[in-house]
Amino acid sequence: MKNWIIFSVVFILSLSLVISVFVFLKANAPFNEIEQKAEKFVLDTKALAVVEHSYVYNGNKPYVTVFGVDEYGKEKAIFVPMSLDENSMQEVFLADGITEEQALSVFYDGTSVKEVLHTKLGFEEPGAVWEITYISESGSLNYVYLMFEDGQWWKRILNL
Repeated sequence: MKNWIIFSVVFILSLSLVISVFVFLKANAPFNEIEQKAEKFVLDTKALAVVEHSYVYNGNKPYVTVFGVDEYGKEKAIFVPMSLDENSMQEVFLADGITEEQALSVFYDGTSVKEVLHTKLGFEEPGAVWEITYISESGSLNYVYLMFEDGQWWKRILNL
C-alpha cells in the first residue's frame, strides 16, 4: 500500500510538472514567434547587420525592441511595430542615450523599492524611454518611465 501511495504522489507531481512546462511554452509561443519575425525583418531591411537580442514592449502601441549592431559597427535599438511596417520602425543609437544601469541609478535615487521586476527600452510618444516595473515597499505594482536621451522622468504609474 505504501508503494502505491508513493507511486501516486510521484506520478501526480511529475504530471503536474509536465503540464506546467507545456502551458508555459504554449503561453510564450506568440511572443517568441513575433520576436523571431521582427529579428528577421530587421535583418532583411538591413536596419541591423547582427541581432543580439529582442523582447516585446507593450506601451501605447506594442513594439518589438531589437538590439544589435549595424553595418558600421554601431550598437542600435530598433523598435519594430507588430505590423512589421518598415515605415513605422523607429531606431536609436545606444551611444546617444543612457544605459540600463544609468536608468536604474536615476530611478533608485528617489524611490523605495522592494523588487525591480524588469527594465525595458521601448518607444512612446516623446521617443525612446526606459520602462522600469517594480514592487514598492508597500507591495504595490508601479511603472516609471525615464527618457532614453537624458534620463529625465517622463511618466509614473504608481500603486496599482
